[in-house]
Amino acid sequence: AIEGTVPEMLPFQPPAPKRRHTPRHQTDGADHAEDEPEDEPSHPGSIIDLHRARHPLLDPKTVVPIDVYLDDETYLIVITGPNTGGKTVTLKTVGLLTLMAQAGLMLPVDINSKLTVFEGVFADIGDEQSIEQSLSTFSSHMTNIIAILEDADPHSLVLLDELGAGTDPDEGSALAMALLENLRDRGITTFATTHYSDLKLYAHSTPGVRNASVEFDVKTLSPTYELSIGLPGRSNALTIARRLGLNPVIVDKAESIVRPDTLEAESLLDDIKRAKQEARQAEERAKQRERQAQLVERDLRYQLAGIEEARRAVIADAREMMEQELEGLRGELREMRRRLGPTGTLAGGDTHSEFLARAEKELNRRQQATEQVNRDVVMPGAVEEQLDGPIEVGDRVWVPSLQASGEVLAANHDTGEVDVQLGNFRLKLPLKRLELRQKAVRESPSVTVTVQAPATQRSPGMELDLRGVRVEEGLAQVERYLDDAYMARLPWVRIIHGKGTGALRDAVRVSLREHPLVREFRAGGPGEGGDGVTVAKLVEQS
Repeated sequence: AIEGTVPEMLPFQPPAPKRRHTPRHQTDGADHAEDEPEDEPSHPGSIIDLHRARHPLLDPKTVVPIDVYLDDETYLIVITGPNTGGKTVTLKTVGLLTLMAQAGLMLPVDINSKLTVFEGVFADIGDEQSIEQSLSTFSSHMTNIIAILEDADPHSLVLLDELGAGTDPDEGSALAMALLENLRDRGITTFATTHYSDLKLYAHSTPGVRNASVEFDVKTLSPTYELSIGLPGRSNALTIARRLGLNPVIVDKAESIVRPDTLEAESLLDDIKRAKQEARQAEERAKQRERQAQLVERDLRYQLAGIEEARRAVIADAREMMEQELEGLRGELREMRRRLGPTGTLAGGDTHSEFLARAEKELNRRQQATEQVNRDVVMPGAVEEQLDGPIEVGDRVWVPSLQASGEVLAANHDTGEVDVQLGNFRLKLPLKRLELRQKAVRESPSVTVTVQAPATQRSPGMELDLRGVRVEEGLAQVERYLDDAYMARLPWVRIIHGKGTGALRDAVRVSLREHPLVREFRAGGPGEGGDGVTVAKLVEQS
């Protein structure tokens, strides 16, 4: 049925991996083409690379996945190992998955598995004795193998189970080796299972042929069903007999009969297998650590992306606030010019030009602050050189995690934390995460007042900044500020409370609504800070 179906499916097959196609050989095994060296068998570059392959008909809860690898320089895989160890299941898994792939079916394998598209799949698996034809196990196998040799070519996959079994071991081993040599010379991809030690040596010493084995746990006397490519297996007959309780004298006698070089080779093979198992476990641990490192790296990338986004948002907000404050200052100057009128003097004797000079100085200071924020946005790394010494209130610091600079509002050296003003945000950060960039000028502390309007009493300035202040403290500051502003004869004031949750803003406006010194108030305009600012017009003194 398979031989009849495959030709019909060929027009619909998926593209095969790129491979070195060679002229087809005659089905009778004719000599190679004249331009091919006789000692180098032709091979189409077949690749079988199955990761954690599982037989689709076995219970997925108990089936042991296997890794099968055959590169384009290998023609034959010789699988050895104990009975019931999984050799035959391996052949069936390879053959069945190959046909499933060519039929377009999903395969029970892990990602990155690869399979060449073969033009024919031939198998001789199982003990097919024929009573009617009086064929023994050996004769039955040979009948199938003869047919396979006639039909197979370099684009075929051949699966041979217990090659050379059912006859004299010496003759069976010699015949099996000759059959494998014929398949290798013809460049036919072949998987074969056997118990013959001579075939292990053949696979080890012959180019294009590799050993493989199914593993067996001698402690539990049970197979592990795992496939090891590159290492021959052993039957473990003497070990199993000893562990099952056979008279030790008999086992010792059997070991003495076995050739010493065979026992030495078996012992060396055990050491190699243990070393390979340890290496495989170490590799798995390394892969696990690599996967964990990749997960950590991915999480860090996400976190850094979030921090970068937050940094840009903080700086952009600070820049916007600065620009709004500058625009507000310009509006205040326009209002003061209007109130000054043509007289050119204010109550208290200050001239128009003196007032404008002070206002211009404040505007320049704010303009410089805005330019500093702009530099933080455009060139986050272009900051002052790091300074030594303790970080104190008023100092300018650099926050590497946010790639932004800010001013220290409060410092608690006992807890190792400080409050830093970044734009419109007040953040509590550990001291160890900050870098000192500029010390505060203690002899002439910066003034938080925007514009001082001269009057008979010292002016508190035309704005009050409540950002970062709690509601109760903020209302107390508003009360004192309004009294001072009224006594200084200020016509109007700006109260900066920020947007935030709106609690401070609402409390301030409720207080202004009932305050006897407030004539009216409104939210800030587009150039004054928006809803984060309240502009209050004060009653005039009589």
